[in-house]
Amino acid sequence: MVKKIVFIAMMIALVSAFAFANGGSDAAAAEPAGNESIQISWSSISTADTALSKSMQKFKFEVERLSGGRISADLYNGGQIFTQEGELSAAREGTLDMAYYAAGWVAEWVPYLGQINAVYTFTGYDHMRSVYSDPEIWGKIVSDVSEKVGVRPLAAFYLGTRELNLVESVGEVRHPDQMSGVKLRTPNSPNWIALGKALGGNPTPMSFGEVYMGLKTGVVEGQDNPLPTDRIQKFYEPTKYIVMTDHVVDTVWPSMNIARWNALSKGDQDIILEAIETARQYNDELQRSREADDRAYLESQGIIFIDDPDKKAFQEYAKWSYQNESQNVSGDWDWDFYDKIQSLQ
Repeated sequence: MVKKIVFIAMMIALVSAFAFANGGSDAAAAEPAGNESIQISWSSISTADTALSKSMQKFKFEVERLSGGRISADLYNGGQIFTQEGELSAAREGTLDMAYYAAGWVAEWVPYLGQINAVYTFTGYDHMRSVYSDPEIWGKIVSDVSEKVGVRPLAAFYLGTRELNLVESVGEVRHPDQMSGVKLRTPNSPNWIALGKALGGNPTPMSFGEVYMGLKTGVVEGQDNPLPTDRIQKFYEPTKYIVMTDHVVDTVWPSMNIARWNALSKGDQDIILEAIETARQYNDELQRSREADDRAYLESQGIIFIDDPDKKAFQEYAKWSYQNESQNVSGDWDWDFYDKIQSLQ
């Protein structure tokens, strides 16, 4: 009788151990062990000397430092392994872990995010940063993009701020009414034409390679780009004014394939987010310092900067224009989301 009881007890213990082992295996699959090696692949078309590529290197250094070398990154820039379209698709499919996405690129799946790149969604760098630091807004973006696009945005890296650049005959502009009739160069697409209207100008579609001569000959009277582009393309030669409208504050979002992200432990996710935040700060500081250098150079070439445009008037006009003149573009936008963004100025 005693032997029978001992045998039954042993069988119960064996079954319990087997069940526990299976449960432990499932938990391990959902929550990877903190000591496994992780290699992250990240591709970008940005060249090695750009802030975006340098920030990728910063991320690699930080994630290796924080994980004691257990997590590392394979970096590919300059389009080494993918075109821009290719890397965006590869990150969604999972053949690549990370790529730089942007609001305009995910708007196909999340339409309201198209307004992130609209005129005066952000009034400047500080406004943009306060929006992306808001847990409700950023949390909504992360959730919607993760679900509908298949990649998880990790942060928003500053790319540059677009300003109005005008020929001398237009004069000093501080209010959208002063842009009436001004032939403002835009790319030939609905979103860009809507942007030209939102600035109060007369959108004039023109390919980028023709802009310099267009400004020189008067075919167009203005264009908008970040200061580094104005310098590199020598737009300062046929123009006289740069109006610091700060009308589009561009960002890109380093994003990870959602299945790859979900397979990581919470601890490893936290390490990656901490490393990406350090890289984000590095990127933003570098981009902004370069803009300051470019301004000094443009001033030395005779450009007059208008630092006090009526941004509030431009912002109000832009909202009216999108809602009334460009409904083909703004029809799927979320105006409550827009108003929430504006409340954070």
